[in-house]
Amino acid sequence: MKRPEILFLAHRIPYPPDKGDKIRSWRLFEHLCRRFDVHLACFIDDPGDHAHTAFLRARSASAAFIDLDPRTARVKSMGAFLCGEPLSFHYFRSRRMAKAVSRARERPLVAEVAFSSAMAPYLEKAVLNRPRVIDFCDADSEKWRQYGQTTHWPLSSVFRREAESVTDAEMSIANWADAAFAASPEEANVFNERARVRREVDWLRNGVDAGAFDPGRFYPAPPFQPDVAFVGAMDYRANAEAVLTFARTTWPLVRAQSPDARFAVVGRNPGPDVRALDGRNGVTVTGAVCDVRIWLSASKLVAAPLLVARGVQNKVLEAMAMAKPVVATPQAIAGVQGAHEAVCTACDPPGLAAHILELIADPERRNYMGEKARKAVIQHHDWGVCLSRLDAAFERLRLYKSSSPPSSSSILVSA
Repeated sequence: MKRPEILFLAHRIPYPPDKGDKIRSWRLFEHLCRRFDVHLACFIDDPGDHAHTAFLRARSASAAFIDLDPRTARVKSMGAFLCGEPLSFHYFRSRRMAKAVSRARERPLVAEVAFSSAMAPYLEKAVLNRPRVIDFCDADSEKWRQYGQTTHWPLSSVFRREAESVTDAEMSIANWADAAFAASPEEANVFNERARVRREVDWLRNGVDAGAFDPGRFYPAPPFQPDVAFVGAMDYRANAEAVLTFARTTWPLVRAQSPDARFAVVGRNPGPDVRALDGRNGVTVTGAVCDVRIWLSASKLVAAPLLVARGVQNKVLEAMAMAKPVVATPQAIAGVQGAHEAVCTACDPPGLAAHILELIADPERRNYMGEKARKAVIQHHDWGVCLSRLDAAFERLRLYKSSSPPSSSSILVSA
């Protein structure tokens, strides 16, 4: 029997699941494929990701991959100043994408799903009796607001302007969507506490593949054993700022008490400022690695000293799944369930350094916290548990009438 058809839009190709947004978008896409014939339309902003288009075509009813040059898109986004729109929405505006979406919407779809608020405008014009589902993931407006508070003028004024324009756009989207999600109850509350939001935003937590991130597996040894590791895509502003600030303020305090301590910055595309840390004061910047689990397994603990953070951080979930204690700023663990026994938090460099030094010196405590960490993510952040909330919404929208799930797919773990 022919399965129902659905449209799935994403601002970045949802494979491989090797960075925050792509982990979530892949899990959503994979989950939808179990019950629907999925028509995929997404951008590709990294030429290397073309290697994965055949994989996704084989799993899609149809697929449209639209190239997006980040440099050209940044210039084009400046046009938003003329029309009062968010720069980030203008960044993802594309005639080719609009045509691809229009063609897909001519099909007898039962629903349409947009991953990220920037893709929602492609679905703004409703089709009769066809539900529109939006996964906001994070309240991006608050991220821009935080940037505006932590950045110097004149860039701070650009970020504040973006925060206000994205806030307006998010409220509009929440009001016309038939169902909308954020990455945690806390993030959903950001939307729901706004006076002009008439339709409540639900939440769907980020999950982690505890089978893939399993500390019981064998992992080859990296070139050295780091005492502390930071794992994340280094071309993401919040990650780069966190590492630079940590290396300049917290890490010297650690090295003053533990001169042989080693810190590994693990993640692709580090910028010049981050690369300049390599080889200094016990810091190693790895760049892209084939498997982040090798470094997580070898490290004594993981640091997540983010200054700007929204939603649920995959880097924290993956560290916890690997039974590693985490030292973090409070904002880095927002939305992570069961973190109170697995994570040490502090708001300032002396506090972060004190936790790190204590854990480096106490293997028993590291083991205890690691065990609690893994139990917490298995209990609260298993993807099956997380995605059950999407299923509940689809049941309310009467979209699960005649569909059967195929087998699940594997996950990659590089960075």
